[in-house]
Amino acid sequence: MTKALIIGGGIAGAVTAMALQKAGVEAEVFEAYESGADDVGAFLVVFANGLEALRAVGAHGPVLANSFPAERVEFLSGTGKRLGERPLAGTVDETAMGPRTLTRATLYRVLHEEARRRGIPVRHGKRLVAAETVSDRRVVASFSDGSRAEGDLMIGADGIHSVVRKLIDPAAPRPRYTGQNTVCGYTRDIKPPSAPDTYTMIYGRRAFFGCTAAPDGEVWWFANAPGPERSRRDLAAVTADQWRQRLLALLADDHTPAAAVVRATGEHIIASHAYDLAVTPQWYSDTMVIIGDAAHAAAPNAAQGASMAIEDSIVLAKCLRDQHEPRRAFAAYEELRRARVERVVAHSARMTRRSAPGPIRRLVRDVMLPRSVGRGGDGADDWLTGYRVEW
Repeated sequence: MTKALIIGGGIAGAVTAMALQKAGVEAEVFEAYESGADDVGAFLVVFANGLEALRAVGAHGPVLANSFPAERVEFLSGTGKRLGERPLAGTVDETAMGPRTLTRATLYRVLHEEARRRGIPVRHGKRLVAAETVSDRRVVASFSDGSRAEGDLMIGADGIHSVVRKLIDPAAPRPRYTGQNTVCGYTRDIKPPSAPDTYTMIYGRRAFFGCTAAPDGEVWWFANAPGPERSRRDLAAVTADQWRQRLLALLADDHTPAAAVVRATGEHIIASHAYDLAVTPQWYSDTMVIIGDAAHAAAPNAAQGASMAIEDSIVLAKCLRDQHEPRRAFAAYEELRRARVERVVAHSARMTRRSAPGPIRRLVRDVMLPRSVGRGGDGADDWLTGYRVEW
């Protein structure tokens, strides 16, 4: 039986392992962190395309059971003007699941629990430092703790700062910092600004803000705020109060609920940098391949990062099932995925620019956005959420 070494135990890593098991490929997951995952304080949305991909390997149930629905999205300008409302899920296939909101930590936990239930080994504290292909076309991975692992192929599910990407192509482009910090917070000390199952998205003058309410009434919010790129250590050193004061300064001139939500939030605030990776020229070698953010990372505005990673996982496993030679499987996977994911990255980049324009463009946006929102049910987004992986 073919054995795959999966580097990275996040969303893509766990789902890939389950999909490979279904395809008849043995897999072992190597996670750099001792426990949990990076950016565990954030929350995300898994759309119908991601949930239906999970259904292909029977892993959708735990996600549904540990999340809550997000049916609609309403838009406000920084002046408080209501710009419109539309379904969040698009128009395709009314029987489809999604979208669902949950924390990244919860998604990580339930996917790992499901992988362990299926007997898939997950090794923590295994940070990849090197890999080589030996004479019999086997790949040998070396980890920072001095241990090694050997398999027939290696899958880089190790995120935006992927080591495997650099092993495949030392000249691979670096992720681009978008100039934005994504700040997330949670509070029970304010009335939710919107109805249940609805996201409120606010185009503030100096920051974009979004929020929704969990079933227990807790408000979950995020803000995309301009700011310099910091080192991981410097970013972690910024306190919750400093982030709160920074956001309040950006939101002070808006006539929206955003500032009140941020002001009501205590210590439950976490921030990360927003990056994207528009084009990675080389996705694979004879024995290695990259998936998810390691291959293509979108800015968070389209909220499709998790769903794209899940799609990648299922498609790659299907290709390895159908092609016995790894390089041919990798080529088939790239052919099926590249155009779609690069379109998603470009789409999210456009959304980033639209959320933080200058005064003139802001005026044009506030005039034009209600027209585009009104077309939300005409199938314009079906290319994104209507994608299905046929196993």
